[in-house]
Amino acid sequence: MTLRQFIRLIRMEHWVKNLFLFIPAFFAARLSEWPVLQHAVGGFFAFSLVASSVYVLNDLVDAPQDRNHPHKKRRPIAAGAVSKREAVAVMTVLFVAGLILAALLNPVVLVICIVYAGINVLYSFSLKHIAIVDISLIATGFLMRVFAGGAAAGVEVSHWLIVMTFLLALILGLAKRRGEYVIATGGHTFRRALEGYNLPFLDVSITVCSTVAIVAYLMYCFSPEVTERIGSDKIYFTTFFVIMGILRYLQLALVFQRTESPTRALLRDRFLQIVLLGWIASFAWLLYGKRWFGF
Repeated sequence: MTLRQFIRLIRMEHWVKNLFLFIPAFFAARLSEWPVLQHAVGGFFAFSLVASSVYVLNDLVDAPQDRNHPHKKRRPIAAGAVSKREAVAVMTVLFVAGLILAALLNPVVLVICIVYAGINVLYSFSLKHIAIVDISLIATGFLMRVFAGGAAAGVEVSHWLIVMTFLLALILGLAKRRGEYVIATGGHTFRRALEGYNLPFLDVSITVCSTVAIVAYLMYCFSPEVTERIGSDKIYFTTFFVIMGILRYLQLALVFQRTESPTRALLRDRFLQIVLLGWIASFAWLLYGKRWFGF
């Protein structure tokens, strides 16, 4: 197994999803505290190792179907570049290493990682074949990342963060299924859950979740408890980036049909990257500007 095959096997590019672990500390304006940052980074790597072990398991289970997929057939296991024995060994090492690191950080982080792995084992073997349940579990996985980040950094996760994370994850999951559905209707069959979807349902669901997400974010920005905690009533300026980001993602999904892999869409789309960086910079200014620059 080459290094390149190993990196592809563990899907290291998908570690970008685990940046959600930094969100609780970021919104609590405590990410600049060195102990908090250290624990958040530790949680990121612990969760990433466990998640990668789950990805390997998923590829082992899905290898027969992936060989019929125009893109997934290039995955190391499906392509035959990595043997099942090698994949099982890598999966085991990643899982054990992730749990050890999680245990060193916090018992709660350890429990969350174990529960996450357990849910994904069920997902890999059966639940991903049930429409709506599959995307709900994807969204739950993102929520568990946020809870793990809060536990690792010792920061409470607000109800606003829970709602908005779940909505955002639903949008990503629905857009992913839409991309897969478009490919499947082009003559490639690879996931039974797609039998419970069609394009009108997916389009309406994505639109509804996007609308609710924007409304929820606006309510967050104008919430008295939030403006008081942050110390600014200018949070609503950040809605520009949120709305533009969601519209761009809808364009990628509904117009260009490029959201079968949300991670790939983020890593390759310059527009999304600029909007995301703009949102982070504007929020960081509101949260940390006074502390760092005195205003």
